[in-house]
Amino acid sequence: MASVSAAPGKRKNSGSLAVLTSKREPSVKLQYPVSGPEPLGWSEDNRLSITTGKNIYVLEQICDIHNNGLDMVIQRTSVPAPSQSCSLKVGSQAEVSECKKKFLNKRDPTLSHSLMMDRIFNPEGGALSPLRGFKFTSWSPLGCDINGRCLLASLTLDNRLSIQVNINRLQWTPALDITEVYGEMLYENKYGHLDADLDEELKNFSEFQRRHYMQTPVRMEWSSICNTQRVKANNECEDVGTVLLAVLLENGDVVIWQFLIPFHGKDSIIACSTIESGINDPSVLSWWEYEHGSRKMSGLIVGSSKGPVKILPVNLKSVKGYFTLRQPVVLWQEMDQLPVHNIKCISLSHPYQKCSCSLVVAARGTYVFWCLLLISKAGLNVHNSHVTGLHTLPIVSLTANKQTGSFYTCSVDGTIQKLTPVFTDVAVRFDHVLIKLPESIGSVRLHGICLSPNDAYMALVTAEGINNGLHPASRTYQVQFITLKTPEEAASKLLESSIHNLFKQVDLLDLVRWRILAEKCIPPDLDQALDHKLQTNPLSYLWRLKLFFLKILFQTLQKNPAETLWRPNHQESKVLLCDNSVLLNEKSRRPDEAETSAKEGQPSRVPGCLAEDLPVDTKVDKSEDQIRERISRKLNEIQSRIEDVELHLTREHMKRVLGEVYLHTWITENTSIPTRGICDFLTSDTSYDDRTAKVLISHNLKKLTKQTFPEHCSLCKEVLPFTDRRKAVCPNGHIWHRCILTYHACQSLTYRRCLLHDSIARQQLPSDPDWIKRLLQNPCTYCDSPLF
Repeated sequence: MASVSAAPGKRKNSGSLAVLTSKREPSVKLQYPVSGPEPLGWSEDNRLSITTGKNIYVLEQICDIHNNGLDMVIQRTSVPAPSQSCSLKVGSQAEVSECKKKFLNKRDPTLSHSLMMDRIFNPEGGALSPLRGFKFTSWSPLGCDINGRCLLASLTLDNRLSIQVNINRLQWTPALDITEVYGEMLYENKYGHLDADLDEELKNFSEFQRRHYMQTPVRMEWSSICNTQRVKANNECEDVGTVLLAVLLENGDVVIWQFLIPFHGKDSIIACSTIESGINDPSVLSWWEYEHGSRKMSGLIVGSSKGPVKILPVNLKSVKGYFTLRQPVVLWQEMDQLPVHNIKCISLSHPYQKCSCSLVVAARGTYVFWCLLLISKAGLNVHNSHVTGLHTLPIVSLTANKQTGSFYTCSVDGTIQKLTPVFTDVAVRFDHVLIKLPESIGSVRLHGICLSPNDAYMALVTAEGINNGLHPASRTYQVQFITLKTPEEAASKLLESSIHNLFKQVDLLDLVRWRILAEKCIPPDLDQALDHKLQTNPLSYLWRLKLFFLKILFQTLQKNPAETLWRPNHQESKVLLCDNSVLLNEKSRRPDEAETSAKEGQPSRVPGCLAEDLPVDTKVDKSEDQIRERISRKLNEIQSRIEDVELHLTREHMKRVLGEVYLHTWITENTSIPTRGICDFLTSDTSYDDRTAKVLISHNLKKLTKQTFPEHCSLCKEVLPFTDRRKAVCPNGHIWHRCILTYHACQSLTYRRCLLHDSIARQQLPSDPDWIKRLLQNPCTYCDSPLF
């Protein structure tokens, strides 16, 4: 976790100022009401999950380079709820049915009513409506699935915990039912009583209740990605990436699952361990990570619905660079009946102690509980207190920005507060400021808030509020977006960012895209600053950023068609191209009839220019021609600059590919990479003078000796020349796309495409060596987007 410096300062008049925000369209209406304590979750790969009573909505923010609209580009998918209820495995099916009948026939109403009304014991509900929705979601870190994106852990209202994967971007599928796997593990271990009779013990209601509560999830949270070692078949050790999923259970236990990444379902499970927290009525869970020097300390923060909060030590076996606490640390021990709603933890840099520290913040009723943990020579120092006076109603959502070290809270009355920690000589205090919602949002009820990965946007789940002192007859739930940064701040952060990846900064890019489309030009200050950085430090990241700006600028000169291009035009009949009579009738039509038909149908479009019908007046006609000619010249200029930047990025990636080929081939070898073609392409332009490219070409040509290993067309067996970086055309006219990562001609029916449709890449083959598979795991060369 990155450390953030919270600068010391004098006390200001907290609450007297307000942060002004702007609303971004569109607002996404939800078909079903939201459910769960925290209905919103924003992943590191720009996807927003919303839990409802029927499904999970997933909104993916895309910074589209082919769209000139000012609104945010959002693609919606849905995770459906399971069709069958989740029944926890507490014994054999026959014995469980017999025990339920026995408990229902008891004269003691506490047993029969508990069995009928508690949805843990009775998920179907009987006369009650079945529970088919979701109550909580948690996103994994970036890079956990097979496409290098995030996994989604979902918890249904009937306590089914599963991991969802999105392989083809259009459909979510459950890859692992953790509740079922854990139930089988408990059944094999006889629920902790190895010497007992399972069926006899189940007849006791307390045992029946214990077996249910020991596998009922309450919350789950993913850890950050950590490295561990695995022994191969030849006794060699290799570093592999793993991720942990902590699951808080109803009885207070915490189950920690360790998965191998990329995730492949049940086969990725490495280990599963259980920790007893000793907390009654647990309500919330969060990972605690603390950096002390070059070492990292890890633990789990568990909160109770009755008030206590503590940190549990977690022993991460075989994980490099991690150590843990010797014993649990109690952060708050009073049973004050204030439930802990949410917990956030960030790392800060203490300006007085000159070391790193950890700040834990939790929402408890209308208050915000904070705890500052600092490791010194004397040991672990713990300072805690509460922030009061923020809200008049209980806090319904808490979110944190780990980059700036600020927190955001909201209550159901629509009030949002921003809290900024300021260090003092003793501990820390908080300056809070009101977030003022735009007037277009109006008076609303807030059910949750969430921050985008780089703090550019805040997502709100809203419903109609009180109007003239009256509640609405029905409520419409929708997700709305407000800006927390200006386009100028977003542009400055993009230029100074240490994250050299455009895909991880989509929210910042979208703000800059919004300004370029609105002003129809790249801001001069931004253009000059980017050019200066390219001259001093020509990183590929900066070239990709420049390419993005140019493509957005190209879209500003395009005009939206008057009609939707995919919608069929019913005024024209469908005819076969071989219908000569119809073609003759079209050719024999008089010119005035053709003009009339064009006016009645779709307006004429001039390719690459502003498309409008030419007026009759000759003077206006000349001015229109001049405007179109000027726009055409501007478009050609921008297109030429785009081609130059793409060519530069292509050459840089080709040098990387040649370096991989040289390092991993010992003799003259025919790999799937057209090495000779790449060398010829780099040397074809005499004006390209790069010493690194010349050295790589020389080394690879020495290994190839006189071998060329040309590619052949799969249809006609002709040689495919390497004359274009995007496609390969054989002498008979067969055209094949080239892979953007290996420059191999994709001659199969299936291939992967970039998220922004910038490029394509071939699929991995079982026969590919490991170094080629690593090349194929890279993102797009032009926009850093993943390939599907």
